[in-house]
Amino acid sequence: MKLHRRQLLKVVASAVSLPAVSRAAQAQTYPARPITLIVPFPPGGSTDPAGRILAARMAEQLGQPVIVENVGGAGGSIGVGRLAHAAPDGYTIDIGQWDTHVLNGVIYNLNYDLQTDFAPIGLITLNPELLLARNTFAGDDLKSVSAWIKAHPGEAKFASPGAAAQLVGLSLEKLTDTKVLFIPYRGGAPAMTDLMSGQVDFSVVQASGAMPQVRAGTIKAVAILSPHRSAAIPDIPTSDECGLPGIYMSSWFGLFAPRGTPANVIAKLNGAMVQALAEPAVRKKLTDLGLDIASPEQQTPEGLAAFHKVEIEKWWPIIKVAGIRA
Repeated sequence: MKLHRRQLLKVVASAVSLPAVSRAAQAQTYPARPITLIVPFPPGGSTDPAGRILAARMAEQLGQPVIVENVGGAGGSIGVGRLAHAAPDGYTIDIGQWDTHVLNGVIYNLNYDLQTDFAPIGLITLNPELLLARNTFAGDDLKSVSAWIKAHPGEAKFASPGAAAQLVGLSLEKLTDTKVLFIPYRGGAPAMTDLMSGQVDFSVVQASGAMPQVRAGTIKAVAILSPHRSAAIPDIPTSDECGLPGIYMSSWFGLFAPRGTPANVIAKLNGAMVQALAEPAVRKKLTDLGLDIASPEQQTPEGLAAFHKVEIEKWWPIIKVAGIRA
């Protein structure tokens, strides 16, 4: 009886350890099948092209297809939620950004934790936000925008495709001591359409989503909302240079995996990302979108983890005080 009992315990112990052994074996052979990169927004925005550029080059590095899946809805929280509940095996990752991995933690009641449910892979780019004006606007700098808002209290139509635009609009209200008319949009693309047609006066959009129209002359880039000029678009002045310092708003792109993804899998994904960002052709495509490549230190898992922590600590109190809602 004792022998049978010992044998039974060994069988049970072996069965319990199988999942861990299986995960370890899979990690050693990773990747053995295609990888899904979740873009938590529909096609046509700024996140989608950046994700596709990176996915194509990472696939070459990893020897497996990296398939982009657009999972839009609820400000990107649906797509990120899918990642949070995916198997932690490296076969599902996402391209996250300020809205999805900072803002949504305040404005939505999420069924996942932005601080603990994800494994950082690396920061990809810093994405400067631009203050834009309709093409028929008489001025061409931030001071002229401020003066126009003061001269037209409550009339300035401010297209608000997200919290970034609303935060900047609130800053302009404070600086000018004048209210603006916020008009909410579901995304940057429809806001840009109305700005190009002159239906609205101003907006704030990531440079990656606005630069084609700026270069075509259908809208005006009034200022880059950063303390320094962008290497990708060096001809656009900062808010500081325009005489209204302190109006800063910058987004970013980073790669994340589910919590519990093996360290060597994270290392392989990070290595493929870093190699892709070192390619001149990839860098050119991203900078042509108005994106600034993250520094080598920020491209590491530790770099993204530290960066993400600072972003949450900085912005969550501001978003709460501003009363921004979904």
